[in-house]
Amino acid sequence: MSATSTDLARFAKRDGLPSPDVRRALRRQAGWRQCDVAREVGVGRRTVTRWEAGRHTPSGETLRRYLAVLERMKEDAWR
Repeated sequence: MSATSTDLARFAKRDGLPSPDVRRALRRQAGWRQCDVAREVGVGRRTVTRWEAGRHTPSGETLRRYLAVLERMKEDAWR
């Protein structure tokens, strides 16, 4: 699955997050590992696993940091 800016906008929810499937695809396309995302956001790898499975959703400051990481991954994926 290829994540494009259209996909991100189409699948974005009110909180600004794309669907878990799109987030996972974007991470993979950008060549990031879950532990890379976790380190950048300041959470554990299992937390990222839960986000990508749709079992949990970040909020507050964690959501803001995760959105920033998603933007960086988007840039990496399209290089």
